[in-house]
Amino acid sequence: MSAPALSGRTDAHPPIFSPEAITAGTRRIREQVHIVTDSTRRNLGLAFGPRTAGDVVGTLPPLYPEWLGGRTFCEAHGVRFPYVAGEMANGIATTRMVTAMARADMLGFFGAAGLGLPEVERAVRELADRLRGRTNWGVNLIHSPAEPELEHRAAKLLLHHGVPCVSLSAYLDLTPAAVLCAVRGLRRDGDGGIVRPTRVLAKVSRPEVAEKFLSPAPPDLLRRLVEGGELSAEEAELARQVPVAEDITVEADSGGHTDGRPLGSLLPRVLMLRDDITRRFGYRRQVGVGAAGGLGTPAAVAAAFALGAAYVVTGSVNQTATEAGISDDAKALLAQADVADVAMAPAADMFETGVTLQVLRRGTMFAPKASQLYAAYRAHSSLEDIPAPLRAKLERDVLGASVDEVWERAERFWAARDPAQITRAQSDPKHRMALVFRWYLGNSSRWAIDGDAGRRTDYQIWCGPAMGAFNRWTAGGFLAERQNRTVVQIALNLLEGAAVLTRAHQLRTYGVPVPASAFAYTPRRLA
Repeated sequence: MSAPALSGRTDAHPPIFSPEAITAGTRRIREQVHIVTDSTRRNLGLAFGPRTAGDVVGTLPPLYPEWLGGRTFCEAHGVRFPYVAGEMANGIATTRMVTAMARADMLGFFGAAGLGLPEVERAVRELADRLRGRTNWGVNLIHSPAEPELEHRAAKLLLHHGVPCVSLSAYLDLTPAAVLCAVRGLRRDGDGGIVRPTRVLAKVSRPEVAEKFLSPAPPDLLRRLVEGGELSAEEAELARQVPVAEDITVEADSGGHTDGRPLGSLLPRVLMLRDDITRRFGYRRQVGVGAAGGLGTPAAVAAAFALGAAYVVTGSVNQTATEAGISDDAKALLAQADVADVAMAPAADMFETGVTLQVLRRGTMFAPKASQLYAAYRAHSSLEDIPAPLRAKLERDVLGASVDEVWERAERFWAARDPAQITRAQSDPKHRMALVFRWYLGNSSRWAIDGDAGRRTDYQIWCGPAMGAFNRWTAGGFLAERQNRTVVQIALNLLEGAAVLTRAHQLRTYGVPVPASAFAYTPRRLA
């Protein structure tokens, strides 16, 4: 835009043209900056403060980290910053982490996946008490194809306690539990708009799955919920006029469940899909589309916003935060990771179907060990069918106990969690084998959380390439010190850095000779 004409030249704000001064100028994001020419009219530089119109060729207004994303997302969730700390499973995203995010005017989700319902309920009660009056917090609901009843009970628990936000993850299709979270309590306000008491964010990595959450709930699922007395006819009718999810998080290459897709291809595809479906159904409010996966540096965050993300979600990097519910031993391993120090391994919750997730490779042998178990499961019909030498090798090198001992432990676990699994295993030897192998996969993450030194090589630590990028960015600086890595300091530095890099890019597109040093933001303590 053109600068306004101001009378009187002020020498208190001389223009700057040197590379060092321009780099420093890019950090002054909260000030209006003018792009100016020198006396030859050939070279461009920067100026701050009041200017005459003579040498000004363009002006950029102040830029704040709060403005990088979609304002409608911030307004809908009652937050200042378009930033979400994602739901790391097994309580790694702790109540402390969610509380810290909420109090910093951001959004955080408790990692309920993998926990029993009593643990989830305790966490929900604690958060509701700590954050009384706030609605910028939530809890994860993960798709559980092997335990649909548990998934449904978890959904009802979250609704019963009035959890304001629910993040749906790992879904390949809609389930009654997902629809129930999205639809229960729908009503009209005085202006005729539809009010949603529970805000649903759905994490997706495929356009065909995104389409399900961007569309209204399927009539057959609504009918089943009405017939089961879990929805009213009015709620079901209103559900036909709104999308299942209020926001869609596009998850690129990330830790845990991932398709490993590049954000630069996936996010624009889902944004176009969102616009098509909005026109098709005539929604009054556009669904927000955010970005997750690979966001471990300011450059990555800035790129996500530049692609059109309304908000960003971080995961892997928060495992090293002081509030993360994982052992210091595991955090030390994560702090050593580089971008290539990750691998794919069988997922405990979808073991039988061959679904994999991304884990830390450096410092742990979990990925190859878990792959040995899956190979044995694919090749044999039962534990008894496994050749004795291979069985002995798996017991010694992977399970760390005999198959019979592991089955006894698994049996005790499922007796308390879901007895139907034991009943099925008694008549299905293949399922019994799966439960024995899943015992290892399930406990490997617990060993990492507890810091069980005797099972260090078995640690399962969910991790994406973002962790390595984060480590390289923070090396030698403020966030390199573990005590400084609070979830809020991580968030503020990523956002501040993204704003600085966005400003540098803006100036470069104006023709200003912005040095490469301007694109290297150094973390510091931020208020």
